[in-house]
Amino acid sequence: MKAFSALFVYSLLSFLRTSTTLDTITPSQSIRDGETLVSAGGSFELGFFSPGSSKSRYVGIWFGVSNDTVVWVANRETPLENLDGVFKVTNKGILVLLDSTNTTIWSSNTSRTAGNSINNPTARLLDSGNLVVNDGNTESLLWQSFDYPSDTLLPEMKIGWDLVSGLDRNLTSWKGAEDPAQSEISEGLDRGGLPQLVDMEGDNINVRPGSRNGLYFTGMPWLRLNPLFKYEFVMNEKEVYYHYKVLNNSIFVRYVLNPSGIGQGLKWTDHTKSWEPVTTSQSDECANYAHCGAYASCNINKSPVCACLKGFMPKSPTDWNLADWSGGCVRGTPLDCNDEDGFLNYKGVKLPDTSSSWFDRNMSLKECENLCLKNCSCRAYSNLDIRNGGSGCLLWFADLVDLVVLQMDGQDLYIRVAASVLDHIGKNRHFGQKYQVIIIVCSAILLMVMLVLGLVFYVRRMKLRKEGLDIRCQNDYNNEDWKEDMELPIFDLLTISNATNNFASSNKLGEGGFGSVYKGTLLGGQEIAVKRLSKNSGQGFNEFKNEVILIAKLQHRNLVKLLGCCIQENEKLLIYEYMHNKSLDSFIFDQTKSKLLDWRMRHNIINGIARGLLYLHEDSRLRIIHRDLKASNILLDNNMTPKISDFGLAKMFGGDQTEADTNRIVGTYGYMPPEYAGYGQVSVKTDVFSFGVLLLEIVCGKKNKEFYNSSQCLNLLGHAWRLWIEDRPTELIDEFLILGDSCILSEVLRCIHVGLLCVQQRPKDRPNMSSVVLMLSSDNSLPNPREPGYYTEKALVGKDHSSRKLENPSSSTNEITFTMLEAR
Repeated sequence: MKAFSALFVYSLLSFLRTSTTLDTITPSQSIRDGETLVSAGGSFELGFFSPGSSKSRYVGIWFGVSNDTVVWVANRETPLENLDGVFKVTNKGILVLLDSTNTTIWSSNTSRTAGNSINNPTARLLDSGNLVVNDGNTESLLWQSFDYPSDTLLPEMKIGWDLVSGLDRNLTSWKGAEDPAQSEISEGLDRGGLPQLVDMEGDNINVRPGSRNGLYFTGMPWLRLNPLFKYEFVMNEKEVYYHYKVLNNSIFVRYVLNPSGIGQGLKWTDHTKSWEPVTTSQSDECANYAHCGAYASCNINKSPVCACLKGFMPKSPTDWNLADWSGGCVRGTPLDCNDEDGFLNYKGVKLPDTSSSWFDRNMSLKECENLCLKNCSCRAYSNLDIRNGGSGCLLWFADLVDLVVLQMDGQDLYIRVAASVLDHIGKNRHFGQKYQVIIIVCSAILLMVMLVLGLVFYVRRMKLRKEGLDIRCQNDYNNEDWKEDMELPIFDLLTISNATNNFASSNKLGEGGFGSVYKGTLLGGQEIAVKRLSKNSGQGFNEFKNEVILIAKLQHRNLVKLLGCCIQENEKLLIYEYMHNKSLDSFIFDQTKSKLLDWRMRHNIINGIARGLLYLHEDSRLRIIHRDLKASNILLDNNMTPKISDFGLAKMFGGDQTEADTNRIVGTYGYMPPEYAGYGQVSVKTDVFSFGVLLLEIVCGKKNKEFYNSSQCLNLLGHAWRLWIEDRPTELIDEFLILGDSCILSEVLRCIHVGLLCVQQRPKDRPNMSSVVLMLSSDNSLPNPREPGYYTEKALVGKDHSSRKLENPSSSTNEITFTMLEAR
């Protein structure tokens, strides 16, 4: 029997506890600390809580998805100090909060139907967050938490007046993050004149979002219809209120007034489990109520932000100049108070304080103007509703305060001024327009004069150019020391201009970073190549002079010849001999044109290149390492004589110097030896390696970089080496040469032998160019070659980082690579 009794009591307690997890309580039920009411959809909960680290206990409503976001508090001013509180609804439909002594700590006071009998009242928490008390029989509303907001405005909660009951609904912020008691900060509707939304601190207005104009509060044009909310303002004989609705019921939103007085709209984000700001009240200085005083406008984009309206002046110029604008402005000219007065239109503004205004819904704007003119106390007018072109009338009968120039949207306001003010403004406007016309005309005349002068200057300059009479540069041109140092002819600019048809694009052979190269023909019929240095090359006169003198000292039949130069006006020109047959690579790597080079011609080209290198290394006044020897830098004249060109990457050594280290690796991969490409060691053996690669390419007609033996993963050097050690060197020779009548097999094999000696891995194993020239021209026995550098294809992976190259692939004219020699 005792066991049965215990089971019955336990079941009863479990039933009672389970019942508190529902959304409704009756007078026979209660909510104790630790128990909650949950709305039907789980959106909101009601129960006991302590804010932050506070020990005080309050009854509140919070979001189901965020239980620390409290939206309403019952006992804001009377917290419980223990966990013994009980929340219930009485038989009279009144909500009460009792402490451990059964003393009422808080109650919802009398219901709306206090004079009528109430039967079976219930308290229910709705999914809107509204706690409602209903009569159990009639379902009539007795009380609701939405009529007594805390600091949070939820969707469909009203802010404003119930004109029947006299109920004033407004938001009041918490005193602090852990104290939900009412602070002096509040937000609500001011019913004086046209109702307007105001944020108050005690009895003083802090911020005035303004009156409603049909679309938005005049000071908050950004609060209009958007994908989340629909805002509504209702004004009739029973109610004046503002609220908003959520267009998507699946999202949670709230508007909260924080203790600092800033209102913020927030939306719950599921994936971050946090509240994301949607709207925030502006906080610039123009948002402060009456910041500029009466009859002044505030514009946050101006400095200073405050300015008197037209026809008004500072009430206290001294204070105004000290940036104390609170005194505002006064009329400079009194109103005539007759039909002669007029109105100035201010566009895009937040309307002034409407607490002393009058309005009519049905009047037109013109009727509104006439009505204002008939009343001397009328200060301004505007449309009441701006929708559909505007309607209604709004008049001001007190000083115009809190007028703000908005950065978006805004409204038209018509401010009354005396007729004399309008005349003065009209004259100034007319004068301004007249002055503007004068400025435009004068500017046009000045522009025409400048264009004419510019044209005259241009024509005169072109004439001087054609006559070659540029005085500034002529002094340099006529300098005798300059001519003596040059050791080569100095050309006149007019001569070169005529030779190249004034540097016509049809004469252009190519273009590079240094400038362009043009083909030209002198009066005697001699064809030339003119290298025109770019004006952006950064070279001054002395630098150009030194480089030309250096190149002029290199004279050999197997080097491209510099014929002269020209420095006049802003031009710096180098004149070279013209090469009709372009470069060697256009022959040996072309299946058709390669047949034009038989073995005799190829052998002569090999020997010519060798002699040119020997001159650079040992026989010239300077020891020059070319560093970019390759097929495209070997030009061919009418007789197919090879000419080494493009000294842009060349390095000059002293008389006894044979090698050096450099941090600047330049040249073309496939032609650079390992010690240079890997470690920056440059010497005469650098060019020897490049010559060996070039020699093997001439013999076989294939590029080192593009050749690949897939069966053995070998490049051209590795392939040649493999054939050599397997005693099959003839397989390397171009098939066309084998079939040709001029082919002397012993000479070809000797060239392959010399080529392999030149491309050996170690620099000390390679012959110098004097030995190479001797090997090519004699029958003496040769040493056996060792393994070459870059034996496999993988060692040659890389792009053609070539020297600066001028080429025009579509042109059949000569391809030339010209670069100034630099002492490095």
